[in-house]
Amino acid sequence: MYNINYHIVWCVKYRRKVLIPEIENALQELLKAVGEENGFSVDQCEVGEADHVHCFVSAPPKLSITFIVKHLKGVSGLRLFREYPEL
Repeated sequence: MYNINYHIVWCVKYRRKVLIPEIENALQELLKAVGEENGFSVDQCEVGEADHVHCFVSAPPKLSITFIVKHLKGVSGLRLFREYPEL
């Protein structure tokens, strides 16, 4: 039995205000999908001031926080850049 939760916060490069509502919705769906693909769950995800992201993540003890952050930021960033090249 485990209950490991992380509050992860990161900002976009140069804190540019690019996370408009349309991109925010796509990002939230992407982050939840990335979590399901990699064995953890993104319980809640919010964008703050269009320049940073807050995620509340539950994960099993076998997954390190670095693994989780790498996948959340890396995969979601690549997919967002493909979908919204203006970023």
